[in-house]
Amino acid sequence: MSTVRRSAGLLLFRIVAGDDGLPDAEVLIGHMGGPFWARRETAAWSVPKGEYGPDEEPAAAARREFEEEFGLPVPDGAWVPLGETRQSGGKTVSVWAVEAWLDPDRAVPGTFTMEWPRGSGELREFPEMDRFAWCTPDDALTRLVAAQRVFVERLRAYVREGRIPSEA
Repeated sequence: MSTVRRSAGLLLFRIVAGDDGLPDAEVLIGHMGGPFWARRETAAWSVPKGEYGPDEEPAAAARREFEEEFGLPVPDGAWVPLGETRQSGGKTVSVWAVEAWLDPDRAVPGTFTMEWPRGSGELREFPEMDRFAWCTPDDALTRLVAAQRVFVERLRAYVREGRIPSEA
């Protein structure tokens, strides 16, 4: 029997004026750490998120993972549910948006350990996310892994229209 893999995360945003004069939302995303992602930009960024088990509530996991990946507490603000999506590997991801400002230069990312180079027997530590940046929605749509782009679209609809699309 296969176990359903679930992940939860928080997407910080700040309201800005869009190119068309309508309100828009810049988002704070992170570049995935480790040697696999080191030279990639397109589809190499993520919403700060992480896996959780059946005994943890998704919102609690989103808070925990944000704090682990940024090394900072979650800023105060209302949580806007952006729903969930299924990534190509089968993992279901749930995301909330929080309107807040955070200086990405203050981040102290969590780390993970892996054998590198592969087959060397040497364990090395890498940051879970090696840098963070505020991005326009268009930049985020290029940078984010494909399955997470839907959260930017849903957030944009929320900011512009005051509603989350029904697919959320």
